Amino acid sequence: MKLAEALAQRADATRHVEQLRARTVASARFQEGEEPAENAAELLGDADAVLDDLESLIRRINRTNASARMVGGGTLTDALARRDVLRLRHAVVTAAADAAAGRDQRGMGRQLRSELRMLSALPVAELRAKADVLAREIRETDVAIQRTNWEVDLLD
Repeated sequence: MKLAEALAQRADATRHVEQLRARTVASARFQEGEEPAENAAELLGDADAVLDDLESLIRRINRTNASARMVGGGTLTDALARRDVLRLRHAVVTAAADAAAGRDQRGMGRQLRSELRMLSALPVAELRAKADVLAREIRETDVAIQRTNWEVDLLD
């Protein structure tokens, strides 16, 4: 099985656990004289089985990520960390540019010439250009990760 297939299975298992959780909660209490829609104890057992399988799958994915080598060097885990930090960096730079441009200050514009003007403490155009570069790096990193996911076999 390829790593990408295991990642899809992990997503499916996570959704299934969430559905089982919601169904268990909905069936955990019922009115006297009525029957619950489903057996909450059976649903809990089903959730436990899915979670056991999910834990095993996540362990295999993590082992694979730690050992899989990327084309440009480093492991898949390194690339995932890089992508996560690039996303955070992009969010910070974008938020700073938005704040410097006054995007979040509705109704804060000057009404009269005698009112104080708001000035930008940061170079908005430079921040926007940096955000564009970061967005490109995120896309390129993500493509490399996806390519590796489809090339690498899942470890036992």
